[in-house]
Amino acid sequence: MNKLIPRIKVLVVDDQPLIVEELCEFLEGSGYRCVPCESGRQAIQQFIEDAEIGLVLCDLHMPDLDGIQLVQELQRIAGKHRVFEAIMLTGQADKQDVIKALRAGIADYYQKPIDLDELLAGLQRQEATLQERQKNLQLGHLNQKLQFLSESIDDLYQDLDKVRRAPLSPATAQESAKGEGEPIEMPAIFNQLSPRQLDVARLVGKGQTNYQIACELGITENTVKLYVSQVLRLTHMHNRTQLALALAPSNSGLRQRVTAH
Repeated sequence: MNKLIPRIKVLVVDDQPLIVEELCEFLEGSGYRCVPCESGRQAIQQFIEDAEIGLVLCDLHMPDLDGIQLVQELQRIAGKHRVFEAIMLTGQADKQDVIKALRAGIADYYQKPIDLDELLAGLQRQEATLQERQKNLQLGHLNQKLQFLSESIDDLYQDLDKVRRAPLSPATAQESAKGEGEPIEMPAIFNQLSPRQLDVARLVGKGQTNYQIACELGITENTVKLYVSQVLRLTHMHNRTQLALALAPSNSGLRQRVTAH
């Protein structure tokens, strides 16, 4: 039989130390790593401290917590971010106990005295099931991240679409036609820019920061950065300083030299 490579630890819980010892010795001889516990309380603490525990082998009848109560507590601790599979061991094959255990999410059960070969085969089946559940959990986390990224991109495109469709405000239109009381003659190189790109370029020319531009135009700071990058690329300029000099109304001679190509 081909064995799975066991990377998952087995939590072995029984209030009889001899049974715990024998089970751990057998499972470790079969390639598993075991965490022995002699009470439910000890098992809970080990489960919390060791994230590699993914298989739980527990006795049904224990003095502090029975096997069903233990598994339910481990499920509460695991929440939605951790998965495990549990197998119950019982010296009394009471039908109602078995039904209750299966309803609580315990995957399988074995009656004492235990056939160790059958137990090993069952443990390997649950390990395969666990590995599939872990893959699905990881895919779920990845899908959540992809959905968040997709929503962020959609938000950016909606911002861009609003900017493209939004008419110039009266104040912006007035400022686009004149500077400090006198008309601004736009260099020809800026003729290829869209109205919103021109708005951003003019505000850069006034020395405003991306944050100030975002506040004035009602767009996000990231969208401003995108527009500045587009303006620099379309006008073949290297940085904001060169762009600001090209649009400075009091430096028309310098502006001509900056925009000359």
